[in-house]
Amino acid sequence: MTRSFFQPWRRALLVATALALAGTAAQARETVRISFQRSSTLLTLIKASGALEKKLAPLGYDVSWHELNGNALLQALNTGSVDIHADVADAYILFTQAANAPLTYFAKETSAPSAQAVIVPAESPIKSIADLKGKRVTVLKGAGAHYLLLTALKQAGLKPTDIDLRFLDQQDGVTAYNGGAVDAISIWDPLLGVQLQSGKSRVLADGRNTNVEYSRYYTATTAFAKAHPQVLKVVFDELQATGRWVKANPAEAATRLSPIWGNVPAATVDQVNSRRSYAIVPVVRNELGELQRIADTFREAGLINRELKATTVDIWSAPQP
Repeated sequence: MTRSFFQPWRRALLVATALALAGTAAQARETVRISFQRSSTLLTLIKASGALEKKLAPLGYDVSWHELNGNALLQALNTGSVDIHADVADAYILFTQAANAPLTYFAKETSAPSAQAVIVPAESPIKSIADLKGKRVTVLKGAGAHYLLLTALKQAGLKPTDIDLRFLDQQDGVTAYNGGAVDAISIWDPLLGVQLQSGKSRVLADGRNTNVEYSRYYTATTAFAKAHPQVLKVVFDELQATGRWVKANPAEAATRLSPIWGNVPAATVDQVNSRRSYAIVPVVRNELGELQRIADTFREAGLINRELKATTVDIWSAPQP
């Protein structure tokens, strides 16, 4: 009698407890917000594959993706509105440090010196950087290609004021360049690849003859990096694996990226990928010398209004097993 009276109550309690636990587990799931750009080759491939969703789901995380470019990307970097950020050029990342953005560096793509270049039309009479004196040149202000241009000008004995410098975003700059509104453009891949693959442009200078490294950095908001180091480890490992895959499978990688990049021909994508290292390594504090050179150059050009020490940034270290 006693047993029959309490059995339904116990069953009800067990069911209620199970439902409560299930609800708590559902509420405990977190969403990792990741930004990317079209030039974020590895992240776009990872997004298309769903690899991070598969690996983070068992750890209690969902993933949301946010395509950001230009000012929107810089705003997200500065405000921490996204947890893990698109890879950005070494020059661009300095503006977040200047703004005291709450960021932690967690990965670096090693240098790709020919993945950005100052170019001119193939038939142009301009044969060297020195010949740019008085000429119309466009670049995205503060980009890695801007640092390349400033460095090349200085090495040629020119100042920025010696050229007719016009700041346009990369797509508008390409339009101006192709329409003959400017004489030269400093640009980076993949749009650099499109220009070179057509055979209608040639390189005046790139990192190989100016000693400009051009590396890309991955960052996370510092609060997220401290609270979720295991998530960054999963992302870091996936970036490394994807970078190795691109280099080992160039034709397949080009085929996959072509539609993602707006149907850029696979042959052009393959050329672009050949210029990028896609080698993902940890960020090492005493290897930030190029960042310091960029910071000093940008301060001299009036782009950054205070002295920066490139080594005084937060750097993530992989958790020990």
